[in-house]
Amino acid sequence: MNAQLEYFANLILDSDFFFINPKMLLISLFLATLFLAYSNGANDNFKGVATLFGSRTSSYQTAILWATFTTFAGAITATFWASTLIKNFSGKGLLPDGIANAPEFHIAVAIATGLTVLFATLMGFPISTTHSLTGALVGAGLVAIGLQVNFGALGTSFILPLLLSSMIAIPLGAGIYSLSAYINSKWHLPVNQKMIDSCHFLSAAIVSFARGLNNTPKIFSLILIIDYFSIQGGMITIAIAMALGGLLNSQKVAITMSENITSMNHSQGLSANIVTGVLVIVASRFGLPVSTTYVSVGSIFGVGLINKKANTRVFYQILLSWILTLPTAAIISGITYRLLQG
Repeated sequence: MNAQLEYFANLILDSDFFFINPKMLLISLFLATLFLAYSNGANDNFKGVATLFGSRTSSYQTAILWATFTTFAGAITATFWASTLIKNFSGKGLLPDGIANAPEFHIAVAIATGLTVLFATLMGFPISTTHSLTGALVGAGLVAIGLQVNFGALGTSFILPLLLSSMIAIPLGAGIYSLSAYINSKWHLPVNQKMIDSCHFLSAAIVSFARGLNNTPKIFSLILIIDYFSIQGGMITIAIAMALGGLLNSQKVAITMSENITSMNHSQGLSANIVTGVLVIVASRFGLPVSTTYVSVGSIFGVGLINKKANTRVFYQILLSWILTLPTAAIISGITYRLLQG
């Protein structure tokens, strides 16, 4: 028995079997990318419907099913609309094409991003898959070519949009809710709860749709080098893995997003979702890699500041997890890439 185990261990570790065999590399890349998609769904899928559950407009089960359906619709739409993001997250522009097209590079990025996002999910922290991908690209790139990584492209194409997304979302979330409250108090408009709830569900659908539209091409870019996949087939596969992650592992992030950042009522949740949906869809249209997470958390926190119920301690904890995301993904990616090089 020990001899058999030793044989299979040597077979797996044999460079001809794992590190050099092109088919095995591509299979490993495909599996690593599915793992990343699952982790992404677990951390991200509930973000679009967090205000539905937080304001008790719907139950958890209804919210996650609504998120799954609308996110999948966004992923399907991405097959026709978001080609710019596929190019941005393939590694081209940051690194020479010879490295950016190497399966080992893509495997390292997928594993590092997936592990970073999954660990945050298990801790209940809503982090950015976009930010994790950015860190993983840089980490593997630094190991591959050192300081020759194009840091200029990193700043203009990744870091700046990521920072701006949350900075814009906080005042917009606060502003939209303040404006709606002012209009209501000024003209004493009649409140139609069914209409508010319908608009809330619609806004949640927009946010989840935008998330599927924005994130699916980023993840698919890692398996773009696999010739067996068409863009449509690859994105649908990614979308299914994302849906499973959300359905099975989103509970802890759901509590953080829905209850721990701030308590909210129906109109506050609606205001936050409107801001998130509009910002992410506009960014997707222009190929800007904004984070749905940063926008969503920022808009919810902005609403909480206005109603004076924002939990700043939780927000700072989330902020710290965002700061640690990039270096964590970079370190894991760099180590993984070095191991894959044998």
